[in-house]
Amino acid sequence: MRTPLIAGNWKMNLLRDEARSLSEAIAATAKEADGVEVLLCPPFPLLDTVRRTIDAGPVALGAQNVHNEPSGAFTGEVSAAMLADTGCEYVIVGHSERRQYFGETDATVRHKANAALEAGLTPIICVGETLDEREDGSTPKVVERQISGALERLKPEDVRRIVIAYEPVWAIGTGKTATPETAQEVHALIRGWLKREYGGAIADTIRILYGGSMKPANAEELLAERDIDGGLVGGASLKADDFSAIIRAAL
Repeated sequence: MRTPLIAGNWKMNLLRDEARSLSEAIAATAKEADGVEVLLCPPFPLLDTVRRTIDAGPVALGAQNVHNEPSGAFTGEVSAAMLADTGCEYVIVGHSERRQYFGETDATVRHKANAALEAGLTPIICVGETLDEREDGSTPKVVERQISGALERLKPEDVRRIVIAYEPVWAIGTGKTATPETAQEVHALIRGWLKREYGGAIADTIRILYGGSMKPANAEELLAERDIDGGLVGGASLKADDFSAIIRAAL
């Protein structure tokens, strides 16, 4: 049985007071949601504020990005060890916005995932197709290429530790959402690839999140699908009521 994971990706939003208030409200909901893991991924400057707010509670802390090197002359970057030292347990790698705006490749994602694992963090590895790729029937090829590239040369014991997030790029920030059936189809494809490569015992333990405009209106239907193990939530994670409703839907 895979424990549902509801992760909030705040992206480049909120200031300290706003982050504190939102974290407090979400932590209160999480206390009542036994059986659901709740994760908040604020921007770097808010990590410590959120950590202090949720400290010793049921909410986990994560970051939105990481550098693949442990240290060095990389101005503006943050290492996995720094994130772990701040209290992070998770880090998002390969989000479609990182791929689109910052030129990250499958190789980049692999290096970042490795760095996260070495520091004891759980990488949430994002994969997903654009609208053009979906319309020309390339979804399976694109998604399998991204997963293969991200997991290349990983040991099976490390693969057990990852989380995968399927985020159809065409459904992020557009208000469009894949139907539960469409989302399940890709989640099942991902699970099938994992089974072929690593066996059922490992594939069945890996959580696969849906990351395309999950909100209160569609969360229950999406989360009811067999291979959808939670959500990587963007806009709705910035509103306490909306994010709390998604947490409750995961119950």
